[in-house]
Amino acid sequence: MKFSIIAVGRWKSGPEKKLFEHFATRLKPSIEIREVNVQRKCSIDDLKRKEAELLLAAVPVGASIVALDKIGVAVPSSALAKKLGQWQDCGIRHIAWLIGGVNGHGTAVLEKANLTLSFGPQTWPHLLVRGMLAEQLFRAHSILIGHPYHRD
Repeated sequence: MKFSIIAVGRWKSGPEKKLFEHFATRLKPSIEIREVNVQRKCSIDDLKRKEAELLLAAVPVGASIVALDKIGVAVPSSALAKKLGQWQDCGIRHIAWLIGGVNGHGTAVLEKANLTLSFGPQTWPHLLVRGMLAEQLFRAHSILIGHPYHRD
């Protein structure tokens, strides 16, 4: 199964990027990152709408969409692994994980998402979320193949 993370904002070198790379490169194929950014100032509503348009335009053809958002459901790692396994069994071969900007996702993303997930009620830096997601995808893969990385 292929994974693309499509995120608002640009990478900077630092520990967040190293964390992402540590887990992303352990998956085969490695996780692809696509970044989008709105270049001009506008109202929060316009910004969310424009970011949503850019995020959705970057989704690979045929990919299922998972939005990461504070309004999403928080699931244990084992439940995420089970969901990924179900999708794979149903023939889904590519999942696009969308990370919005500082104001959250626009309505269009939330409406098109096949699933909306949350990493809990805390607020996380967007660059850190990329690494956290990569780790959870590696963990889910480990669960599905019976690798001992995951322990309950």
